[in-house]
Amino acid sequence: MQFGKIGVLIMPEEKKKMTSLAEKNDIKVTILPRIGVSETKSEPETILAYQMMGNDPNGNTCPFLDTTSSKRSPHGGYACKIYENRPLACRAYPVIQSSPVGLDPKCKFCENCGTPSGNVNSELESLVLIQKKMDTNAPCIWRYATGIGEPQDKDLIKTGWFLV
Repeated sequence: MQFGKIGVLIMPEEKKKMTSLAEKNDIKVTILPRIGVSETKSEPETILAYQMMGNDPNGNTCPFLDTTSSKRSPHGGYACKIYENRPLACRAYPVIQSSPVGLDPKCKFCENCGTPSGNVNSELESLVLIQKKMDTNAPCIWRYATGIGEPQDKDLIKTGWFLV
């Protein structure tokens, strides 16, 4: 909780694409750092991943969810405005662990049907690709605290880089 809400994982090469898609769809996005690495304990030298924050004050609700139309996804939730161009993290979801395969217990689709969709191989491939991109030998790993969260937790949530 001290790091605040965690946004959708965005790889560095996806950051510009997400910003461009937001501009094209007239959507405001907030993309913050997420994981940084360095050789020394002074500050992150390289950002391995960013996070796209939700558009609610508490950090929920992805900015690309179509909350204003009656369109719905196959599981009944809001449709994604950029589904064909969604980031790797969204392509991997609801798979959150590759060995053994683990699904997000909060996933509403899995909750309703009890099993992953037929895309589990594609989802696993996306997760493995993320893991490869995050692989590092850097001695110092940093985590970015977003400062975003529930109002009742505002005194507990930090902002900025922290060495983990």
